[in-house]
Amino acid sequence: MKILLAGCGDIGQRAGARLTPEHQCYGLRRHPQNLPDPILPITGDMSDAQGLQEILSEGFDIVVVTLTPDAFTEAAYRKSYLAGATALSTAIGNIEIKPKLVIWVSSTSVYGHNNGGWVDETSPTDPQSFSGKLLLESEEVIGNLPCNHCIVRFSGIYGPGRIRMLSQIKAGKGRPALPEQWSNRIHSDDCGGVIAHLINRVAAAKPIETVYLATDSAPVTQHDLRTWMAGEMGVTLTDEIVVQNAVRRCSNQRLLDSGYEFIFPSYKEGYLSLIAED
Repeated sequence: MKILLAGCGDIGQRAGARLTPEHQCYGLRRHPQNLPDPILPITGDMSDAQGLQEILSEGFDIVVVTLTPDAFTEAAYRKSYLAGATALSTAIGNIEIKPKLVIWVSSTSVYGHNNGGWVDETSPTDPQSFSGKLLLESEEVIGNLPCNHCIVRFSGIYGPGRIRMLSQIKAGKGRPALPEQWSNRIHSDDCGGVIAHLINRVAAAKPIETVYLATDSAPVTQHDLRTWMAGEMGVTLTDEIVVQNAVRRCSNQRLLDSGYEFIFPSYKEGYLSLIAED
Protein backbone atom coordinates (compact mmCIF):
# COMPACT_ATOMS: atom_id res chain seq x y z
CA MET A 1 0.00 0.00 0.00
CA LYS A 2 0.96 3.64 -0.48
CA ILE A 3 1.14 5.34 2.91
CA LEU A 4 1.55 9.03 3.76
CA LEU A 5 3.16 9.67 7.15
CA ALA A 6 2.11 13.27 7.79
CA GLY A 7 4.17 15.03 10.43
CA CYS A 8 6.57 12.08 10.41
CA GLY A 9 8.51 12.87 13.57
CA ASP A 10 9.84 10.23 15.94
CA ILE A 11 6.64 8.16 16.11
CA GLY A 12 5.92 8.41 12.38
CA GLN A 13 9.45 7.31 11.57
CA ARG A 14 9.23 4.36 13.97
CA ALA A 15 5.99 3.30 12.28
CA GLY A 16 7.59 3.75 8.86
CA ALA A 17 10.54 1.55 9.82
CA ARG A 18 8.08 -1.29 10.50
CA LEU A 19 5.98 -0.67 7.40
CA THR A 20 8.53 -0.08 4.64
CA PRO A 21 9.48 -3.73 4.12
CA GLU A 22 5.97 -4.32 2.74
CA HIS A 23 4.56 -0.88 1.96
CA GLN A 24 5.65 2.31 0.22
CA CYS A 25 5.94 5.09 2.81
CA TYR A 26 6.19 8.82 2.22
CA GLY A 27 7.07 11.31 4.95
CA LEU A 28 5.40 14.73 4.85
CA ARG A 29 7.23 17.48 6.73
CA ARG A 30 8.08 21.15 6.28
CA HIS A 31 11.74 20.11 6.17
CA PRO A 32 11.87 16.41 5.20
CA GLN A 33 15.50 16.28 4.07
CA ASN A 34 16.69 14.26 7.08
CA LEU A 35 14.08 11.51 6.96
CA PRO A 36 15.68 8.05 7.13
CA ASP A 37 15.64 5.70 4.17
CA PRO A 38 13.51 4.15 2.83
CA ILE A 39 10.84 6.76 3.78
CA LEU A 40 10.44 9.00 0.73
CA PRO A 41 10.42 12.75 1.54
CA ILE A 42 7.61 15.16 0.64
CA THR A 43 7.79 18.85 1.53
CA GLY A 44 4.51 20.20 2.90
CA ASP A 45 2.64 21.84 5.76
CA MET A 46 -0.24 20.09 7.51
CA SER A 47 -2.07 23.40 7.98
CA ASP A 48 -2.01 24.19 4.24
CA ALA A 49 -5.25 22.78 2.83
CA GLN A 50 -4.43 23.58 -0.80
CA GLY A 51 -0.99 22.04 -0.55
CA LEU A 52 -2.42 18.95 1.13
CA GLN A 53 -5.03 18.62 -1.58
CA GLU A 54 -2.33 18.57 -4.25
CA ILE A 55 -0.32 15.97 -2.32
CA LEU A 56 -3.31 13.73 -1.58
CA SER A 57 -4.39 13.92 -5.22
CA GLU A 58 -1.37 11.71 -5.95
CA GLY A 59 -3.35 8.88 -4.36
CA PHE A 60 -2.58 7.42 -0.93
CA ASP A 61 -4.22 4.33 0.52
CA ILE A 62 -3.59 5.37 4.12
CA VAL A 63 -2.75 8.68 5.77
CA VAL A 64 -1.16 8.63 9.24
CA VAL A 65 -1.04 11.96 11.08
CA THR A 66 1.40 12.38 13.98
CA LEU A 67 1.73 16.06 14.84
CA THR A 68 4.05 17.76 17.32
CA PRO A 69 3.25 21.31 18.51
CA ASP A 70 6.14 23.76 18.66
CA ALA A 71 5.42 24.47 22.34
CA PHE A 72 3.09 23.44 25.17
CA THR A 73 0.80 26.43 24.70
CA GLU A 74 -2.79 26.84 23.62
CA ALA A 75 -1.74 28.75 20.50
CA ALA A 76 0.76 26.06 19.49
CA TYR A 77 -1.77 23.25 19.97
CA ARG A 78 -4.40 25.15 18.00
CA LYS A 79 -1.91 25.84 15.19
CA SER A 80 -0.81 22.20 15.10
CA TYR A 81 -3.73 19.87 15.87
CA LEU A 82 -6.83 21.88 15.10
CA ALA A 83 -5.40 23.62 12.04
CA GLY A 84 -4.04 20.29 10.80
CA ALA A 85 -7.33 18.47 11.26
CA THR A 86 -9.27 21.27 9.56
CA ALA A 87 -6.89 21.46 6.60
CA LEU A 88 -6.92 17.68 6.19
CA SER A 89 -10.73 17.63 6.24
CA THR A 90 -10.88 20.33 3.57
CA ALA A 91 -8.27 18.61 1.39
CA ILE A 92 -9.89 15.17 1.56
CA GLY A 93 -13.27 16.70 0.85
CA ASN A 94 -11.94 18.23 -2.36
CA ILE A 95 -10.26 15.16 -3.88
CA GLU A 96 -12.07 12.58 -5.94
CA ILE A 97 -10.37 9.42 -4.67
CA LYS A 98 -10.33 9.40 -0.87
CA PRO A 99 -7.82 7.51 1.29
CA LYS A 100 -9.02 4.12 2.50
CA LEU A 101 -8.15 5.17 6.04
CA VAL A 102 -6.87 8.12 8.06
CA ILE A 103 -5.11 7.30 11.34
CA TRP A 104 -5.05 10.32 13.65
CA VAL A 105 -2.78 10.27 16.70
CA SER A 106 -4.30 11.88 19.79
CA SER A 107 -3.80 11.60 23.56
CA THR A 108 -5.46 10.25 26.70
CA SER A 109 -5.64 13.86 27.94
CA VAL A 110 -9.09 14.00 26.28
CA TYR A 111 -10.47 12.06 29.27
CA GLY A 112 -9.96 14.67 31.98
CA HIS A 113 -9.27 13.89 35.64
CA ASN A 114 -11.25 10.63 36.25
CA ASN A 115 -10.45 10.43 40.01
CA GLY A 116 -8.24 7.35 39.81
CA GLY A 117 -10.80 5.26 37.93
CA TRP A 118 -10.33 3.12 34.83
CA VAL A 119 -10.95 4.56 31.37
CA ASP A 120 -11.24 2.91 27.98
CA GLU A 121 -12.46 3.85 24.51
CA THR A 122 -16.08 4.02 25.69
CA SER A 123 -15.41 6.32 28.66
CA PRO A 124 -16.80 9.88 28.57
CA THR A 125 -14.40 12.59 27.45
CA ASP A 126 -14.26 15.65 29.68
CA PRO A 127 -10.89 17.35 29.24
CA GLN A 128 -9.96 20.11 31.67
CA SER A 129 -6.69 21.27 30.09
CA PHE A 130 -6.35 23.41 26.96
CA SER A 131 -4.39 20.58 25.34
CA GLY A 132 -7.10 18.00 26.03
CA LYS A 133 -9.84 20.32 24.82
CA LEU A 134 -8.06 21.11 21.55
CA LEU A 135 -7.18 17.45 20.99
CA LEU A 136 -10.82 16.49 21.47
CA GLU A 137 -11.96 19.26 19.14
CA SER A 138 -9.50 17.95 16.55
CA GLU A 139 -10.78 14.39 17.04
CA GLU A 140 -14.31 15.62 16.30
CA VAL A 141 -13.12 17.10 12.99
CA ILE A 142 -11.47 13.80 12.08
CA GLY A 143 -14.62 11.94 13.08
CA ASN A 144 -16.51 13.79 10.34
CA LEU A 145 -14.08 12.99 7.52
CA PRO A 146 -15.68 11.65 4.32
CA CYS A 147 -13.58 8.47 4.60
CA ASN A 148 -12.76 5.81 7.18
CA HIS A 149 -10.80 7.00 10.18
CA CYS A 150 -9.12 5.63 13.29
CA ILE A 151 -8.12 7.74 16.30
CA VAL A 152 -5.28 6.40 18.46
CA ARG A 153 -5.02 7.93 21.94
CA PHE A 154 -1.52 7.44 23.33
CA SER A 155 -0.78 7.70 27.03
CA GLY A 156 2.53 9.09 28.34
CA ILE A 157 5.19 8.33 25.73
CA TYR A 158 8.75 7.54 26.81
CA GLY A 159 11.78 6.08 25.06
CA PRO A 160 15.05 7.22 23.46
CA GLY A 161 15.13 11.01 23.59
CA ARG A 162 12.14 11.03 25.96
CA ILE A 163 13.94 10.57 29.27
CA ARG A 164 12.34 13.19 31.51
CA MET A 165 11.44 10.56 34.11
CA LEU A 166 14.99 9.15 34.15
CA SER A 167 16.36 12.66 34.66
CA GLN A 168 13.99 13.26 37.57
CA ILE A 169 15.00 9.99 39.23
CA LYS A 170 18.69 10.88 38.85
CA ALA A 171 17.87 14.15 40.61
CA GLY A 172 16.26 12.18 43.47
CA LYS A 173 12.69 13.39 42.86
CA GLY A 174 10.18 11.00 44.40
CA ARG A 175 6.42 11.14 44.96
CA PRO A 176 4.45 10.28 48.11
CA ALA A 177 2.44 7.07 48.27
CA LEU A 178 -0.74 9.01 49.08
CA PRO A 179 -2.71 10.47 47.49
CA GLU A 180 -2.29 7.96 44.68
CA GLN A 181 -1.06 9.57 41.46
CA TRP A 182 -1.49 7.15 38.58
CA SER A 183 0.87 7.00 35.62
CA ASN A 184 0.09 5.37 32.26
CA ARG A 185 3.00 4.74 29.90
CA ILE A 186 3.83 3.50 26.43
CA HIS A 187 7.29 3.11 24.89
CA SER A 188 7.86 4.96 21.61
CA ASP A 189 8.74 1.67 19.90
CA ASP A 190 5.27 0.41 20.77
CA CYS A 191 3.73 3.64 19.46
CA GLY A 192 5.23 2.88 16.07
CA GLY A 193 4.28 -0.76 16.50
CA VAL A 194 0.63 0.03 17.20
CA ILE A 195 0.31 2.18 14.08
CA ALA A 196 1.98 -0.48 11.93
CA HIS A 197 -0.23 -3.18 13.49
CA LEU A 198 -3.44 -1.33 12.60
CA ILE A 199 -2.26 -0.70 9.03
CA ASN A 200 -1.31 -4.33 8.61
CA ARG A 201 -4.77 -5.36 9.79
CA VAL A 202 -6.27 -3.13 7.10
CA ALA A 203 -3.88 -4.58 4.51
CA ALA A 204 -5.07 -8.06 5.51
CA ALA A 205 -8.72 -6.97 5.13
CA LYS A 206 -9.30 -7.29 8.88
CA PRO A 207 -11.58 -4.82 10.69
CA ILE A 208 -10.34 -2.11 13.03
CA GLU A 209 -12.23 0.13 15.46
CA THR A 210 -12.56 3.90 15.10
CA VAL A 211 -10.84 4.56 18.46
CA TYR A 212 -8.00 2.81 20.31
CA LEU A 213 -6.48 3.67 23.65
CA ALA A 214 -2.78 2.82 23.29
CA THR A 215 -0.98 2.28 26.57
CA ASP A 216 1.01 -0.55 28.11
CA SER A 217 -0.46 -3.23 30.35
CA ALA A 218 0.73 -1.88 33.71
CA PRO A 219 -0.71 1.38 35.02
CA VAL A 220 1.36 2.27 38.08
CA THR A 221 1.39 4.96 40.74
CA GLN A 222 4.06 7.61 40.50
CA HIS A 223 5.30 6.49 43.92
CA ASP A 224 5.73 2.84 42.93
CA LEU A 225 7.20 3.70 39.51
CA ARG A 226 9.80 6.06 40.94
CA THR A 227 10.64 3.78 43.87
CA TRP A 228 11.26 0.85 41.53
CA MET A 229 13.35 2.95 39.14
CA ALA A 230 15.41 4.39 42.00
CA GLY A 231 16.15 0.86 43.19
CA GLU A 232 17.33 -0.16 39.73
CA MET A 233 19.49 2.96 39.45
CA GLY A 234 20.82 3.00 43.02
CA VAL A 235 19.34 6.40 43.77
CA THR A 236 17.83 7.77 47.00
CA LEU A 237 14.58 9.69 46.54
CA THR A 238 13.06 12.59 48.39
CA ASP A 239 9.28 12.77 48.07
CA GLU A 240 7.95 15.93 46.46
CA ILE A 241 4.29 16.93 46.55
CA VAL A 242 3.24 17.82 43.01
CA VAL A 243 -0.35 18.46 41.96
CA GLN A 244 -1.37 16.00 39.24
CA ASN A 245 -4.36 17.10 37.19
CA ALA A 246 -4.89 13.73 35.48
CA VAL A 247 -5.47 10.76 37.80
CA ARG A 248 -6.74 7.72 35.90
CA ARG A 249 -5.86 4.17 34.89
CA CYS A 250 -5.98 3.40 31.18
CA SER A 251 -7.11 0.06 29.76
CA ASN A 252 -5.54 -1.35 26.58
CA GLN A 253 -7.92 -4.33 26.32
CA ARG A 254 -9.34 -3.31 22.93
CA LEU A 255 -5.83 -3.08 21.50
CA LEU A 256 -4.87 -6.46 22.97
CA ASP A 257 -8.06 -7.97 21.56
CA SER A 258 -7.02 -6.75 18.11
CA GLY A 259 -3.95 -8.98 18.35
CA TYR A 260 -1.26 -6.43 19.16
CA GLU A 261 1.70 -7.85 21.08
CA PHE A 262 3.65 -5.29 23.08
CA ILE A 263 7.40 -4.98 22.68
CA PHE A 264 7.49 -3.53 26.20
CA PRO A 265 4.39 -4.84 28.03
CA SER A 266 5.11 -2.74 31.12
CA TYR A 267 7.20 0.18 32.33
CA LYS A 268 9.72 -2.27 33.80
CA GLU A 269 10.84 -3.75 30.48
CA GLY A 270 10.81 -0.34 28.83
CA TYR A 271 12.74 1.57 31.46
CA LEU A 272 15.23 -1.23 31.99
CA SER A 273 16.13 -0.90 28.29
CA LEU A 274 16.66 2.85 28.73
CA ILE A 275 18.67 2.42 31.94
CA ALA A 276 20.91 -0.10 30.17
CA GLU A 277 21.53 2.41 27.35
CA ASP A 278 22.13 5.36 29.70
